[in-house]
Amino acid sequence: MAIVEVKVPQLSESVAEATMLNWKKKAGEAVTADEILIEIETDKVVLEVPAPASGVLAEIVQGDGATVTADQLIARIDTEGKAGAAAPAAAAPAAAPAAAPAAAAVSASKADVAMPAAAKLLADNGLSVSAVAGTGKDGRVTKGDVLGAVAAGAKPAAAPSVIPTGAPTKSLPQVAAPAAPSLGDRPEQRVPMSRLRARVAERLLQSQSTNAILTTFNEVNMAPVMDMRKKFQDAFTKEHGVKIGFMSFFVKAAVHALKKYPVLNASVDGNDIVYHGYFDIGIAVGSPRGLVVPILRNADQMSFADIEKKIAEFGQKAKDGKLGIEEMTGGTFSISNGGTFGSMLSTPIINPPQSAILGVHATKDRAVVENGQVVVRPINYLAMSYDHRIIDGREAVLGLVAMKEALEDPSRLLFDI
Repeated sequence: MAIVEVKVPQLSESVAEATMLNWKKKAGEAVTADEILIEIETDKVVLEVPAPASGVLAEIVQGDGATVTADQLIARIDTEGKAGAAAPAAAAPAAAPAAAPAAAAVSASKADVAMPAAAKLLADNGLSVSAVAGTGKDGRVTKGDVLGAVAAGAKPAAAPSVIPTGAPTKSLPQVAAPAAPSLGDRPEQRVPMSRLRARVAERLLQSQSTNAILTTFNEVNMAPVMDMRKKFQDAFTKEHGVKIGFMSFFVKAAVHALKKYPVLNASVDGNDIVYHGYFDIGIAVGSPRGLVVPILRNADQMSFADIEKKIAEFGQKAKDGKLGIEEMTGGTFSISNGGTFGSMLSTPIINPPQSAILGVHATKDRAVVENGQVVVRPINYLAMSYDHRIIDGREAVLGLVAMKEALEDPSRLLFDI
């Protein structure tokens, strides 16, 4: 037997722990080299753990939901084994709390026919092992058997009365157990936060408690941008293989303003203000796992096509959970586009350690006054939140005006004026 160990990959320096998600293979099943065995979630990304060699998954050391650290052993592969051979059971995800009263009802002799993870599930759901048909080796009850029984509506087993040895049964009072409260048509579901969601919550609270956040607003007439897109869309798509959207204009306008007012691109480090000589723009992206902010590195050096391609790539990676830690680390300024979901106006929260963030919203036809006349224009409300500790109202307002002017006259971006 040749055993190869499967370990947790290296995590980011700022990440101490990770959570095991779902094993894609069961103990005893065949695996091939580089086949994804399990996904591990950190507070930033989801990492895929491939099989280091082909063979049989001989043992799962850490089960679904377990908390692990870098280089920790999570499984073993037998490179000479055959699929279907007996394999040790998966370890329970975490140390179980004191057994529930219903768990005591399972006798030691019966508990032996249930896998460890299955026994824990039986206890958690108040089920007797005799109520679940086992499909494992020698009729053992597996975790999958218990989950199937629960889904099929298996009823919890009544916990037997504990009678002291030698005590007469007739002297014990018969007390009915209190009925569980019925939720009727008002169901609830309690779901633990994912590591990413917990991290987002932590950073948002950190931002509000450490920054002196203030928001300034302005409105922008998007007609010039829309006309330019309409005029060049076909040629742009044919040339670059991607459509030109609004976000590339917002990124270009933001960089234009940051160059004029560098403090908007700065950050606070203790009692120092750090002015960054580069423009790494974070793009807030919604994903099934929560909010992520991948970074456009050196956005000032990117063309419209480069920006559109990179944003499309980020969007797909966020959807698939494939964003890497390096793609979400750093950033000097962020843009949040709530307009994709129909937002009219919002006050975005700064992404630490940055000092400002631009919020853009849905573009809608609105009545505005031009030269004393009421006209209809496609208007987008811009909102920029900033850290008032280092950014004064003057720089914030002028910076947002610079973005507005660049969007209402995109030719300014060509001449940097």
